[in-house]
Amino acid sequence: MSQSDAIEQGRILFAQDCRFVRPIVSLDDVPDTELPEVAFIGRSNVGKSSLINALTGRNALARVSNTPGRTRQINLFELGHRLMLVDLPGYGFARVSKTESAAWRRLINGYLKGRPQLARVCVLIDARHGIRESDEEMMSLLDGAAVSFHAVLTKADKIDQAENANVLNAVSAAASKHTAGHPQVFVTSAETGAGIPELRAALAAVALAPNSGYKPRS
Repeated sequence: MSQSDAIEQGRILFAQDCRFVRPIVSLDDVPDTELPEVAFIGRSNVGKSSLINALTGRNALARVSNTPGRTRQINLFELGHRLMLVDLPGYGFARVSKTESAAWRRLINGYLKGRPQLARVCVLIDARHGIRESDEEMMSLLDGAAVSFHAVLTKADKIDQAENANVLNAVSAAASKHTAGHPQVFVTSAETGAGIPELRAALAAVALAPNSGYKPRS
């Protein structure tokens, strides 16, 4: 399939009805579904909700907040009866209690390691800051869970082209060291729409051909 055809398939899929399914505060709340799932995770305030809104072409599907750590639960969104989008709580933010932080970590880790429907994870990285130790730790967790991931740079409009190229090179090099790392890294902006069609195309491939996507190296 040509890239233009893939982008068109992504556009069509993400133009479908997308509905909020439910919040999840415990692994016991996770619904049983056969839909492939794509999860979005990253440091607090990395722009997960803004990216989900941009992908689906909606302004308020996922809540957007400037307050780091606002998402404190797993939120599920069903897209066109073909794909489940999963908004995971952010990590790496210090202004929460140790008890709450540990609870979030158990919830995220339990979902990532125990969800057979999970076909792909997008690890979001703020282009202004580059890859951090907590991002590397998440990539290692995904290695252990055997869940393939895309590294996705967000807020690319906030830095210039040369800086974006440097961050892209660094993130690509870091992701390539991980067995679950997909070789394709995306540079996106929810504000300008940069990289959104390409990311839609990659995620549509998961929904349309869930058994033929990238597999982690053995």
